[in-house]
Amino acid sequence: MVPMTLQEIAEAVGGAPHDAPDPGAVVDRPGVIDSRLVEPGALFIALPGEHTDGHRFAEAAVRAGATAVLAARPVGVPAIVVPDVQDAMGALARAVLDRLKAPTVIGLTGSAGKTSTKDLLAQVLETMDTTVATPLSFNGEIGLPLTVFRADESTRLLVLEMGSRGAGHIKYLTGIVPPKVGLVLNVGTAHVGEFGGGKESIAVAKGELVEALPVDGLAVLNADDPYVMSMAPRTVAPVLTFGARAGDVRAVDIELDGAGRPSFTLTYRGESAPVKLGLYGAHHVSNATAAAAVAIGLGASVRQAAEALTGARQLTPGRMDVTERPDGVTVINDAFNANPESMAVALSALTAMAGGGRRTVAVLGEMRELGEESDAHHAELGRMVARNGVTDLIAVGGAEAALVHASAVDGGVTATLVPDRDAALDLLLTYLKPGDVVLVKGSHSVGLEDAAMRLAKPDAMGLTG
Repeated sequence: MVPMTLQEIAEAVGGAPHDAPDPGAVVDRPGVIDSRLVEPGALFIALPGEHTDGHRFAEAAVRAGATAVLAARPVGVPAIVVPDVQDAMGALARAVLDRLKAPTVIGLTGSAGKTSTKDLLAQVLETMDTTVATPLSFNGEIGLPLTVFRADESTRLLVLEMGSRGAGHIKYLTGIVPPKVGLVLNVGTAHVGEFGGGKESIAVAKGELVEALPVDGLAVLNADDPYVMSMAPRTVAPVLTFGARAGDVRAVDIELDGAGRPSFTLTYRGESAPVKLGLYGAHHVSNATAAAAVAIGLGASVRQAAEALTGARQLTPGRMDVTERPDGVTVINDAFNANPESMAVALSALTAMAGGGRRTVAVLGEMRELGEESDAHHAELGRMVARNGVTDLIAVGGAEAALVHASAVDGGVTATLVPDRDAALDLLLTYLKPGDVVLVKGSHSVGLEDAAMRLAKPDAMGLTG
């Protein structure tokens, strides 16, 4: 983080120092919301959490080296007190950005694949200049400022994943950190229950990113998605497209190896170069082509982008993490979140990785925030399991999981319905056999991430004798 005194921070966020004998004390490490992550010189941000209140940890954070606390009330240690801590985070992020040496800000959004694409893009851009990117999936009103706080005077490229739960959310984020480049991956049904109005409403909300671009910016749009392409008239920036079926930057000659890892030829304006991804699943072709398009739009050669993509790896856990267990079971942990589109690509990857000769086991939790169409989407998920040739299904949850189970059984799949992750793990103790390929996926609130991680460590679970 760029160094700022407590007085400068107070002025930037409209707050006042309290219990701070030295307003000239400097914050020069990133702001954090977890007191366990405090570094000497950091700013601890006291947010109310789901289960506790960050103000309770203010004293511990200062003992750990925090210069001060950003708080909604005096906390008995050096603090900057503000009316609203979250709003102050946004104001401070904008102040930090204004002090940087004009980094190029790249915003990206989409209904699926944001984090995987962000990870690929960051690794490609790192070959071009000093890059800071969103960690994990910190893509909202809190996560975006936390990412900006990690930038410093050496940062030249700032990659910001931007999530949206409805109209106005991305507009708010771009108001904090105006982007120069905007990448829109796709428009699907993730969180459709929060948007209302179906894909059209989601497209309106996602398109707020390209509306925020300047005339000398760049909009990078998915030519394979008509909802994304409908955003082109909404931006004053030049448009660069990507895709497999169409687009300026394209992937052709797509193939999957025996483990389900894609390779293709990256092309743009007569130039081409081979890409062999280390990631699993054909859906990463679109993600990789999107990352390449941004890099090419910023001056990278086709070959430079292709070589960086070939050397890229998965950075964020819970997204197609593949573990080969000693007993021959392959575990695919894609359990961070789920929606109909991401379920489809995960099931396709599962069967591709099995290669037709291994048993495929899909452990699927319910998909949340799908609104009035939730029952239909869950019934369709069961049919999707059958269409992909998955041999065995373990559906995890209540009424909606029962819909997945029923439609899968109708499609000829061997299926079991269990109420929760613990029941799923108990079943898997005796269910899995050497050579099986098992996919674990569900919405974050279902809690299958822990199950997937434990499943990948058979010794810790007693799965090996």
